Amino acid sequence: MATSQIPTTSFDNFSSVPFSVQELIKQPLLSIPDQYILPNQEFPSTVDCASLPSIPTIDLKRLVSPETADLELQKLNSTCKDWGFFQLLNHGVNSVLLNKLKYEVEEFYRLPLEQKMKYKTRPGEAEGYGPIARPGTKLDWGDRLYMISNPTHRRNPRLIPELPSSLRTCLESYLLEMQQLAMKLLGFMASALKMDMKEMEMFDDGLQSVRFTYYPPCPQPEKVVGLTPHSDPTGITILNQINGVDGLQIKRKGSWFPVSLRPDAFVVNVGDILEILSNGVYKSIEHRATVNSGKERISVAFFVNPKFEAEVGPAASLINSQNPPMFKRKGVETYVKDFFSRPLNGKSFLENMKLEDDQEAALDGN
Repeated sequence: MATSQIPTTSFDNFSSVPFSVQELIKQPLLSIPDQYILPNQEFPSTVDCASLPSIPTIDLKRLVSPETADLELQKLNSTCKDWGFFQLLNHGVNSVLLNKLKYEVEEFYRLPLEQKMKYKTRPGEAEGYGPIARPGTKLDWGDRLYMISNPTHRRNPRLIPELPSSLRTCLESYLLEMQQLAMKLLGFMASALKMDMKEMEMFDDGLQSVRFTYYPPCPQPEKVVGLTPHSDPTGITILNQINGVDGLQIKRKGSWFPVSLRPDAFVVNVGDILEILSNGVYKSIEHRATVNSGKERISVAFFVNPKFEAEVGPAASLINSQNPPMFKRKGVETYVKDFFSRPLNGKSFLENMKLEDDQEAALDGN
């Protein structure tokens, strides 16, 4: 398909952009379109990468076993404080289901563009299939299908309900597993923080969403980014790198370094909401996705947020005169709308949630 025939979407800062990077690379590219070029990117050197420690692992079996639970909970607590990312081992999700999901997501991205366009992102909507783009930013080198999955009454009727039946059936099973796993992890985190467990109930039947992302090979990968540097606005995110191709990088101590993932592990990261809820004890970490010149990368991310009726803010059980609140309080629905109205830009969204010193002093005085 020629570039001129690729469906496009318009933004104020672009006259016209390709709707699918996957379609764009089906023809030889003499140069990368300017809309994707991100100048002055920082890339880790080979020497730096080799000398950096591996991302920590947390073993769910050890967390639930009476003999090892205390030590593994301590490890989880220190990892969420110091890293904000960990690989989850022995997560309990059936390998047959994971292999089926891999097959079905790969098949979705093999569909003709005309079929995938049934799910395209529409003006004013964040959900749907298409490029990862926001006004005021460069385009990411990837195509995604983003869908709210829970509560079920908030599902977009033209997305999950209209997916190919085999994908939909597999996805429903996977989403159920992710819900159960996420609530287990949040319970352990509440215990490690010594929070009142009732304060984690805001996540029960909360806002959950899923994103399939396809990162095609790029002939000049150093000029683009698969996913713009950001911290997740979530409580937690669970990432399944389904085809085994690495590309995730995290920013640690001011430098980027790549994460090489175990094929049997999920990656879990602390989101901004959990940093707010813990009043800054746990840290959301800036991360990005890079691409390469030879291999496609496919991932499935599951995002876990509180219910729309809840309020984002520091947990009351963690606040006292020695530990005053560091963040504002905001309704979840407003919080989500605010996030999607802003460009991705590191941890700027979380910074906007921080209280000013004078506000902290006033609250402390009360």
